[in-house]
Amino acid sequence: MHDVKAIRDESEAYRRAWASRGVDDAGGKVDAILATDAALRAAQTALQAAQSRRNDASKLIGAAKAQKNEERAAELMAEVEALKGEMAAQAEAEAAHGAALRDLLAALPNLPAADVPDGEDEHGNVELRRVGEPPRLNDPKDHVALGEALGMMDFEGAARMSGARFVAIKGQLARLERALGQFMLDTHTGEFGYTEVSPPLLVRDEAMFGTGQLPKFRDDQFGTTDGRWLIPTAEVSLTNLAREQIIGEEELPWRMTALTPCFRLEAGASGRDTRGIIRQHQFWKCELVSITTPEQSDEEHERMTACAETVLQRLGLAYRVMQLCKGDMGFSARKTFDIEVWLPSQGVYREISSCSNCGDFQARRMDARARKAGEKGTRFVHTLNGSALAVGRTLVAILENYQDESGRIAIPDALHPYMRGMTHIEP
Repeated sequence: MHDVKAIRDESEAYRRAWASRGVDDAGGKVDAILATDAALRAAQTALQAAQSRRNDASKLIGAAKAQKNEERAAELMAEVEALKGEMAAQAEAEAAHGAALRDLLAALPNLPAADVPDGEDEHGNVELRRVGEPPRLNDPKDHVALGEALGMMDFEGAARMSGARFVAIKGQLARLERALGQFMLDTHTGEFGYTEVSPPLLVRDEAMFGTGQLPKFRDDQFGTTDGRWLIPTAEVSLTNLAREQIIGEEELPWRMTALTPCFRLEAGASGRDTRGIIRQHQFWKCELVSITTPEQSDEEHERMTACAETVLQRLGLAYRVMQLCKGDMGFSARKTFDIEVWLPSQGVYREISSCSNCGDFQARRMDARARKAGEKGTRFVHTLNGSALAVGRTLVAILENYQDESGRIAIPDALHPYMRGMTHIEP
């Protein structure tokens, strides 16, 4: 959500910022916001004027009756009745313009931070660093071929019960998937100070609106018959723990993590990622969320990204970090770092984590505020979120990077304690 007063004061900056993010007719949308805001304020002013006139007339009625001036009293009562009608009309106009303004503001993405590079899509993203060397493999198999050869990935069985984009992972591979999630949680809670949370997987409209999934991305979500939504990421549940709260600034930052299943419809997605488990309707993810003051958020963003990188480093996986350009960032983000892991079968780096600083964008939608000790005023917090990591994609990376020519998969050393000493996965 956006501050309409700021749009009034800096309309040209908003036009440029939204145009840089690929918003169609950004100037026209700003004009519509300003016109609707003006109509709203005019209705509010007219309502207040009518209320004031009614109050004055009501006082004069008593005075007229005290003076036994019934004719004047009758005139004043007629005026009060007429003002009631005008007040009702202006109240209705105020509500209509207010709803229209909220709809306009809710549909527009966050503004990019000043240091976000220009660009229309992923081709405008900027590589910041590479870590680790990709393994040299002869004719590497992809994770689907490896998983099926092991007899531990059953796509056909899953499809018979659930349709496309589901898998049943079995045996040692299921243990490895579980081990990855536990390793991520233990690292973030034990070393980086995140508090583990087991949050709701079903949320209401208000929660999805707060983090920006609604209304724009309604068609990408799984809804239930009672009006709730299956979470597309634990970001929704964790971030909304701050909704409608006033938090003491001395308590911040809040750092939370959760390992949850996530559900995404992604009806329009197609292409190579429909094969395998890189893009599925249901998947596990370890999520990080931070609630901070405005002064803390940039540093916290770097810290969060480093926490996610640490997991990949300990798993011995080569990766690179990208800063997303304005045209490729998510709806709620003001600045995003993507971490991309090396996949030998494709010979490219693929996204495995996205760490975003949302500024006060989500906080405004959730009414999440902070207050300094001893002060009366409040201000909106900043919210950040990051995958640390997507478990399924990490599993894919391990399968492909640790394969040998016989189809066995070496298990990274960091996971041995979680695998009861097992060092390889094999048929």
